[in-house]
Amino acid sequence: MTKDLSFYVKKFSKLRVDRAHGSVAPHKPILLLSVIELLQQGEIQQNQIFLSAELISTFLKYWTHLGSDIHRSDIALPFYHLTGDGFWHLSPNPGFESTIAAKVKLKSLTALRNAVNYAFLDDDLFNLLYDSESRSYLITAIVQEWFSEWEREFQTLYQVDAFQEFQLRLFEKGGETYSVEDLADEAKTVVRDAAFRKIVVSLYGQRCAFCRLRIISLDSQNIVDGAHIKPFSEFRDDRFDNGLALCKNHHWAFDRGWFGINEDYRIIIPHDRFTEESPQDTRSMKDFDGELINLPTQATHYPRLESLDWHRQRWNIA
Repeated sequence: MTKDLSFYVKKFSKLRVDRAHGSVAPHKPILLLSVIELLQQGEIQQNQIFLSAELISTFLKYWTHLGSDIHRSDIALPFYHLTGDGFWHLSPNPGFESTIAAKVKLKSLTALRNAVNYAFLDDDLFNLLYDSESRSYLITAIVQEWFSEWEREFQTLYQVDAFQEFQLRLFEKGGETYSVEDLADEAKTVVRDAAFRKIVVSLYGQRCAFCRLRIISLDSQNIVDGAHIKPFSEFRDDRFDNGLALCKNHHWAFDRGWFGINEDYRIIIPHDRFTEESPQDTRSMKDFDGELINLPTQATHYPRLESLDWHRQRWNIA
């Protein structure tokens, strides 16, 4: 059978969904709407669909409006089981090839993210979704079949960038601290973590606070991380003044106490912690001792002195 537009319209209208509880479980159509939205936004530019914060927050947006009260809003379910519809495929992470090939059930979002690198569509379908007219037909097929009562409101909902809205709300609050109960939902935790890290990096102008390195790929991937000063696993503190923008090397070094930052925001290098050899004409890490870090534009976003002091005491940095 030719895999043309009519083929996929039929596929989208005949998704294999769970009907066991007397109600349709809409996970698969909601996931497809989420993927299509991110593709239109330019968040997905290649036939590689990652379990990103953008995808998860978009899925949660649709679930809030279109989901079922009987079922859980678990993106891991359709991301894994949509393979049964024949046009959705999984690319395993190294070491998990046999797990995916054997169709081992992955029962949590964490397990799925560990095992799967990304999902990808049939090439024919991906190309159709990149065409605005074909994409419109496929969206209509999903909405009319699965969410017909929401057809009028759908276009308004479709225009809402859920991850951006979450970041704006978080930014207005200056970040947030969480209870253990707040972190019980894996999906929401992924979104919160990504939002914190993206905002912190933006506050530092996308530059490493230590070495000022700034490298951003054409698809917006960043070599700089949003790092916690006091570990999130211990303090659950996502306030932005508990954050630093650090490149991969200096994030790793900071988390192991290879340097600290004093109350004047200057770098302290304990010279007895490591040895190093730097290529000619490049600065060694120890050369940064005493330098002022790259700081955010607004003083309200400077690293919290209490957090910096905690880090120095934690690692015995004088």
